[in-house]
Amino acid sequence: MYFSTSFWKCTLWFLFLTLIFPNVETLAWGFYAHKKINYHAVFSLPPELIGFYKAHIHYISENAVNPDKRRYAVKGEAEKHFLDADAYGDSAIYTLPRYWEEAVAQYGEDSLRAHGIAPWSTYSTYLQLVRAMQSGDSKTILRLSADLGHYVGDIHVPLHTTKNYNGQLTGQYGIHAFWESRIPELLSSEYDFFVGKAAFVEKPQLAIWEIITRTHEAVDSVLQLESQLAASWPEQKKYSYEERNGLNTRVHSKAYTMAFHAMLNGQVERQLRNTIKFVADLWYTAWINAGQPILPKIGEKEFMEKNEEFFPLDDLKHIREHEDQGKKTFPPFFNHLKFWEERTSKVFNENRI
Repeated sequence: MYFSTSFWKCTLWFLFLTLIFPNVETLAWGFYAHKKINYHAVFSLPPELIGFYKAHIHYISENAVNPDKRRYAVKGEAEKHFLDADAYGDSAIYTLPRYWEEAVAQYGEDSLRAHGIAPWSTYSTYLQLVRAMQSGDSKTILRLSADLGHYVGDIHVPLHTTKNYNGQLTGQYGIHAFWESRIPELLSSEYDFFVGKAAFVEKPQLAIWEIITRTHEAVDSVLQLESQLAASWPEQKKYSYEERNGLNTRVHSKAYTMAFHAMLNGQVERQLRNTIKFVADLWYTAWINAGQPILPKIGEKEFMEKNEEFFPLDDLKHIREHEDQGKKTFPPFFNHLKFWEERTSKVFNENRI
């Protein structure tokens, strides 16, 4: 079988991520959970939309992880995945400007981007989806729908809303992937992902802020509960080793994971369900606000002919690392890869709804 040069480049890149960044925030919610979120959101859509989205459900779910792939390849991408709300003060989540232009006027764009712009950029992606639906561009609709599902997932993760994003300030290194990846991978087969029908969101921008505010309110409980559990758990039974991609990788043990899950009292499942519902709500709302256009289906083969490739940039190699705190080294061959040029532009023309 013939494999193209693009195939091998992508394969090399994914091997690099697996070997060099096994626990970093690149895997927000985990690739597994992000795909599951977009997949199940399709089934909450009304008859007018489900035909289009179900016809492309493979693309919608598989490409839910594209924003994470771009984190180390595209400047301006990483800050779209988080908001360090407590960097502005303990109760700042309630007072931060909800509109981008007001936030820039108050804090300056550089400062905002340094602490994350998740709620503003999520809304920006939603606006782009509305415009794509108005234009009838099926490929762009699907690409933005997949991206929007990812960003909505991120604002439902408590540790995406704090400067203590991996417990590095409280001696709880690894809690980020523990909450958002290890628990869903082990236990989500028991979750109920039927979330009901998609509903119209009257004010999407404010709804996004309501969600990230509620998410941030859970940060203290996540950290405190894990700290309590760790204090009562034998250290030698806290971790185990599992084979992943041919390597023995240290992970939180099943027993410890189940104990933490029990202490959280269904929190991870609730956040996954809330994410699925809101993703469907925003897809539906974008369609309504676009004038309820008929979305033409396109052939899967035609659509999948050209896949995006993402190769990391040198100055993004260590961005927001939280497991190894920048101590990783990089193999010499990595410096010889042909990196993508910076492709992002500042797209924050915030029209209020």
